[in-house]
Amino acid sequence: MNKGKNADFKWLWLAVALVALFFLRLFFGSVHVPAAEIFSNELVLKFRLPIAVTCVLAGSALAVSGLLMQTLFRNALAGPDVLGLTSGSSLMVAILILAGNGFSMTFATPWTLAIAASVGAAGVFLLILLISQYVNDNTSLLIIGLMIGATTASVVGVLQYVSRAEDLQAFMIWGLGSVGSTNWNEIIVLSVIAIAGTILSLINMKSLNALLLGENYASTVGVSVKRSRLLILTSASILVGGVTAFCGPIAFVGLAVPHLVRIIIPTTNHKVLLPSVFLGGGVLLLFCDIIAQLPGSTQVLPLNAVTSMVGAPVVIWLIIKNRKVNI
Repeated sequence: MNKGKNADFKWLWLAVALVALFFLRLFFGSVHVPAAEIFSNELVLKFRLPIAVTCVLAGSALAVSGLLMQTLFRNALAGPDVLGLTSGSSLMVAILILAGNGFSMTFATPWTLAIAASVGAAGVFLLILLISQYVNDNTSLLIIGLMIGATTASVVGVLQYVSRAEDLQAFMIWGLGSVGSTNWNEIIVLSVIAIAGTILSLINMKSLNALLLGENYASTVGVSVKRSRLLILTSASILVGGVTAFCGPIAFVGLAVPHLVRIIIPTTNHKVLLPSVFLGGGVLLLFCDIIAQLPGSTQVLPLNAVTSMVGAPVVIWLIIKNRKVNI
C-alpha cells in the first residue's frame, strides 16, 4: 500500500514539473517579456504558447509510443521508430523536398510536408500490418521493422546524394526536428491525434500488462494476442506519424522517457506507467526546448541535438546507478 502511495506521490510531482516547465517556456526566448505581461503579451500568445503546447503534445505522444513498443517487443531498446514509421515519413518528405528544379520551393509548405510525412508513416504501417498477418512472433516483426527502416533510409541517402544543395539544406533542417513551426490549426490536429492514440493505449492496458510476461501467458489469461498487437501497433503508429508530420523526426524522447519514468516510479503496472510516461514525455521535451532556446541569446540549437545531449547521459548514469533497466 505504501509503495502505491509513493508511486502516486511521484506521479503528482511529474505533473507539477510539467506545469512549471510549461510556464518557464513562456518566459524564455530571445526577447525579454516582463512577468506581469506574460499572459497579455502578443509575442507570448502568438509564438511561445503554441510552442509550449506542441512540446507537451509531441513529447507525451512519443513517450507513450515508446512505452508501447518496449512492452510489445519486450525490448529495452525499442523506440517509436522501431517499425520504420519515422523512416517512412522521412522518405516521403525527402521525395517532396529533394525533387529538385524548384519543386520544393513551390510545394513544400508546412501542410504538404505534414501530409507527405503522414502518408509515409501510414504506408509503412499498412505494410507492417500486412506482414504481421504472416508472422507469429514479435521478435521477427521487430527485425522486419528495422529492415524496412534501413531500406527507406538508404533510399533517402540516394536522394540526398543526387539533390541540389538548397533542397538538401531544407530537408536537413526538417530532419533536425522542431516544435516552433506549428500554428493553432495544426496544434488542434496534433491534439486529436495525441488524444486518440493515448485513449487507444489506455483501452489496451490489461493486454499490455499481460504481454510483459510473454505471449503464452497473455493467451492463458484470455488476451487475444493478435488483436492486442494490432491495437498497439495502430496506437503507436498514430502517435508517431502525427508527431513526425508536424514536428519532424524528434529523436530519443520515446526511447528514454519510459526508462526514466520506471526508475523514478519503479512499477510495471501500465495503469500507473501510461499516465506517468505521458507526463514525463512533456516534461523532457519542454526541458530540452528551453535549453535549445539558449536563454539570453538570439541563437537556437537543433532540438534533436539537445534531446540526445541532455537525455543520453542521464539514462546512462541512471542505468549504471541502478545496474539494470526494468521492463
